[in-house]
Amino acid sequence: MGPVQLADTRRDVVLRLLEMLREAHGRKADLVVFPELALTTFFPRYWMSQEEAQARYFETGMPGPDTQPLFDEACKLGIGFYLGYAELTPGGQPYNASILVDKTGGIVGKYRKIHLPGHDDHKLDAPFQHLEKKYFNVGDKTFGVWDTLGARIGMCLCNDRRWPETWRVMALQSAEVVVLGYNTPSLNIHWPEPVHLRMHHHLVTLQASAYQNCVWAAAAAKCGSENGHHMIGGSVIVAPTGEIVAQASTEGDEVIMVNADLSLGDTFRKHVFDFARHRRPEHYALIVDRIGPGEPLR
Repeated sequence: MGPVQLADTRRDVVLRLLEMLREAHGRKADLVVFPELALTTFFPRYWMSQEEAQARYFETGMPGPDTQPLFDEACKLGIGFYLGYAELTPGGQPYNASILVDKTGGIVGKYRKIHLPGHDDHKLDAPFQHLEKKYFNVGDKTFGVWDTLGARIGMCLCNDRRWPETWRVMALQSAEVVVLGYNTPSLNIHWPEPVHLRMHHHLVTLQASAYQNCVWAAAAAKCGSENGHHMIGGSVIVAPTGEIVAQASTEGDEVIMVNADLSLGDTFRKHVFDFARHRRPEHYALIVDRIGPGEPLR
C-alpha cells in the first residue's frame, strides 16, 4: 500500500482498499492482507497529546461508518481480509490492533500489538518521533491462531515480526499462515543504519521465521513518502521453505498474490521441526524467567 498523507480522509483510504480488494478477488484470492495502521498516516511519528491522537486517528468501533463499505464488499465478493488500525476500546484503552475478517464480512479474530517499539518521551533533536510506547498500551492477550478461511491463521504487527517468540507461540498452536502489517521508516533515528539493512533485516527475519516455524508468512507494508517521511516497501509472501515467492516491486498500491499450498509446511513439521519429538522446553526456562541479559530471574 502506498503512503497515506495527513490530509487524506478515512473515506479516501477505504476507496483505495476497496480497489485492491476487488483486484485480489479478480485474481481468485481468498484472503487479503492490508498494512498496520492502514487507515491513517503513521501518526506515531508526531508528538501530540493523547486526546488529540485518539480524536484524530483511533477507531472506537469496527466496522465504523467509514470502514463499513470494506466489510460489505468483502461479504459481496466472498473474500476475507486482515486490517491493522488504531483501536480505542469502550473503556478508553488504546491499542495498535489488527482484525481478521472472514468471507461473510464478520470479524473472527482480533490481535493487539505486544512488542511496541520506540519511546514515549519527546526527542527534540530527532527528525521525527516513534511514539508507539506513548500512544498505545501493550497488547492484553498472547498471540492467537484462528481456524478460518480454510487455514489456521495467526496475526502479529510490525515489530512483532523481529521477535522469535512471536512465531513460536503461534507455531505451537499449529499455525499454518501468519499475516502481518507494518510501517518501517527508512531512516533509523537512533543510529546511522544504512537503509539497505532496513530491508535486509525485514526480509531475513520473515524468511527465517517462516522456515523455523513451518508457516506461510504474508507481510504488507504501508510504504513510500508520507509528508516527507519515507518508509520501506518490501511487501512479501514467504513459503515454509523460507523462500520469497512474491514481492512488491513498487511503493504504491499494489496487489501481489500466491496460490499457497498449505501442505508444504507439513514436510518440515514431520522431518525437521517436529516439536513433539525434538523440542526440549525444560532447557528453555531463561526465555520466560529472564527479560534481558544480566537481569535477575523473575
